[in-house]
Amino acid sequence: MKFWLFKSEPDTWGWHDQLAKGDLGEEWGGVRNYQARNNMRAMQLGDLGFFYHSNIGKEIVGIVEVCQTSASDSTSEDPRWDCVHIRAVRTLAKPVTMAQCKATVGLQDMVLLKNSRLSVQPVTPEEWRIICAMGGTAP
Repeated sequence: MKFWLFKSEPDTWGWHDQLAKGDLGEEWGGVRNYQARNNMRAMQLGDLGFFYHSNIGKEIVGIVEVCQTSASDSTSEDPRWDCVHIRAVRTLAKPVTMAQCKATVGLQDMVLLKNSRLSVQPVTPEEWRIICAMGGTAP
């Protein structure tokens, strides 16, 4: 299993929206960055990801699961763009802010801190473990 981070502006698509989709999940469409698209193409069913509120809050608030692998993005007629479907798994007991990540040993090389604009990014197993502990949830 691999780990990921999905970024969304909460006033556009927030954690409450993702939770409302239930077990069916939602297409993570509209991504127009090749690196982010390639990350989604590398995902497998059951991979887990953090749900990160960007711009407003700048915090990891929940855990999602890939429930459908990469396929054509319904928000584009351009065949270059793919996306996965994700579903909410659980809310973190305590949100983990970007400021906390920056101040935590073991997270200094995290993609979130080095390339904060990338909307879909990998997370290492060690980063996953650290952030889950910070958020008061089991990895």
